Amino acid sequence: MANLNELSESIGSQFRDLGGLHPGLWPLAPRLLTAFALLIGLVALGWFAYWDGQLTELDVGQQEEQKLKDSYKQKMQQAISLDALKEQRKLVLQYVATMEKQLPSKAEMDALLSDINQAATGRGLTFDGFKPGQPAVKDYYAELPIDIKLVGSYHDMGEFVSDIAKLPRIVTLNNLAIAASKDNTLVLDVVAKTFRYLDPEEVATQAALKKGAKK
Repeated sequence: MANLNELSESIGSQFRDLGGLHPGLWPLAPRLLTAFALLIGLVALGWFAYWDGQLTELDVGQQEEQKLKDSYKQKMQQAISLDALKEQRKLVLQYVATMEKQLPSKAEMDALLSDINQAATGRGLTFDGFKPGQPAVKDYYAELPIDIKLVGSYHDMGEFVSDIAKLPRIVTLNNLAIAASKDNTLVLDVVAKTFRYLDPEEVATQAALKKGAKK
């Protein structure tokens, strides 16, 4: 304990009366403590003035590197699946072309209406009403509803529906309603909807109308 006290007293004595001395003449302990304090100060100054900015740039660079890696992986996956996407596009285009072929032109609509009429009379059904409605024009096709009222047997009506489904053109039957008539036959009320594609002039008209509506 005495040695520790003596050592403490010896070190403490080195810090006395330093005010008038040049730092180079100070005892060892004050010089070491001052040098250590200067070292800490220089490290702190270097951190805030130089290293902190570089570390921030390094962090930003690492984040950018990760983004580039993720982008590269995504593009690689897209490149790998490109062939499959091309095949899917071909199938979609083929499907669209097939559907378009099932849409009659404006000139072919009369023939299609005749086919619907023939499908009914060919099954022994009697027309009690056949009233085409106002066409609903869409972007590239027009929808034509037809209110139909047929009289006949249940079996013949079923065959008529089956024949409509077999037509090469698209015809849908909507809002079917069957009721009994006075002579033991049935009355079928149905809305047949058929579709046709628009000719170039009609497409241009629709585009102009849509453009005008946006303005």
